[in-house]
Amino acid sequence: MNIKRIGVLTSGGDAPGMNAAIRAVVRTCIYYDVTPVGIIHGYKGLINNEIFDMDARSVSGIINRGGTILKSARCEEFYTKEGRALAYKTIKKHKINGLVTIGGDGTYHGAHLLGQEFGVKCVGVPGTIDNDIAGCDYTIGFDTAINTAMEAVDRIRDTAAAHDRLFVVEVMGRHAGFIALSVALSGGAEAVLIPETKTDIDKIAKLLSEGRRRGKSSSIVIVAEGDEVGGAFEVAKLLEHKTKYETKVTILGHLQRGGSPTARDRNIASRLSYTAVKLLLQGKHGVHVVIGGRDVKYYPFPHAWEKRKKIDLSYEELIYILSV
Repeated sequence: MNIKRIGVLTSGGDAPGMNAAIRAVVRTCIYYDVTPVGIIHGYKGLINNEIFDMDARSVSGIINRGGTILKSARCEEFYTKEGRALAYKTIKKHKINGLVTIGGDGTYHGAHLLGQEFGVKCVGVPGTIDNDIAGCDYTIGFDTAINTAMEAVDRIRDTAAAHDRLFVVEVMGRHAGFIALSVALSGGAEAVLIPETKTDIDKIAKLLSEGRRRGKSSSIVIVAEGDEVGGAFEVAKLLEHKTKYETKVTILGHLQRGGSPTARDRNIASRLSYTAVKLLLQGKHGVHVVIGGRDVKYYPFPHAWEKRKKIDLSYEELIYILSV
């Protein structure tokens, strides 16, 4: 069957660069004489029939904007086969021949089920700040998120130095420590706590105390929100008790998801989304696209959750060495 109409949606947490991805899908479709179809609120929009045809002007001036013009929403109904059947009914109603789904692991699961249960031709594009998609060096939004967090840490360090304080800064990463490791290294932090490794509070307290004895008057500790100790406030309480240093907490939270995407995120989003459309036109589907090295590659959807992206734990040692 010839591809004449391609739907595009964003799902899960928003990520800077999603709009650049939407733009690339729409304009690639138009170039190849395919009608791009926008789906509002992700899978929820498929169930509720929030659909509209797009054109080149629909995505004018959005490449530099954070968030997503197609919006995103959680949809409990889509977790059921009955809900997915309603989504498929909408796809048929609007004669959508293929679907580009922009999001993370959960988004991919949904696209995979649509393909398995109803034969919907889907290609996934990795839009998530967590950078936890297997095979992908950089997911859309990760670079912007770590730069936003790094800039915040730079400002916090000024205050920490002025008042001789220990600051514990919490970044996003419920199940993955990619953001925390990158921010800790680039921000010159003394220690980092991530979900992938067991946290030794005594070791960190000793490290901070040794730093003070060498003349350090302030310190920064980065904590991923998913660390098993329980988040920045619990970490701060334990460290303050063990070191006796005045300790403050900053939780960056959703600040990391917003803002204008970096050049890297815009470039990645454009390349991946262009490729997603091309794959559909070539008859390839049930896959997700990634940036690996300098190349754009694609893998079957299950690769994203069966392989699980491994974190480079050598970062922890490097952070420790450079904090001396």
